[in-house]
Amino acid sequence: MPKVLIIIGSKSDMEYGEKCLEQLRELAIEAAIEISSAHRHPEKTRDLAAGAEAKGYEVIVTMAGLSAALPGVVAAHTNLPVIGVPLPAALGGLDSLLSVAQMPPGIPVAAVGIGMPGAKNAAILAARILALKDGTVKKALAGHRKSL
Repeated sequence: MPKVLIIIGSKSDMEYGEKCLEQLRELAIEAAIEISSAHRHPEKTRDLAAGAEAKGYEVIVTMAGLSAALPGVVAAHTNLPVIGVPLPAALGGLDSLLSVAQMPPGIPVAAVGIGMPGAKNAAILAARILALKDGTVKKALAGHRKSL
């Protein structure tokens, strides 16, 4: 079963992480949530990103607000696809969106929309990536799309 690692910046972001986790499980994808701030826990964040592939993860979803540095920091420490979900904080999350989307060349992060729609879309985007080589996820994704 394919695996996705979800990293959220703080406990207060858990509702978004849980929504993403729920959507992933509906699409036949195993997932886990870790809490690690790019600023408060830089070593833990680095270790999660650098060790994700060895633990069988194939995609990393990151969620953060305010400066939203978490997606970029994670992307700097892995070659796995990283999806960034900007969370609403100051400026309605626009500041977070710009931080996630404006990455330097060579360290890409796929940015989705702000907040809860972004959390669900991150799961679906991860499923699309995984469906390229996993028939079970592909079938679940097709079913999900039909249900819309």
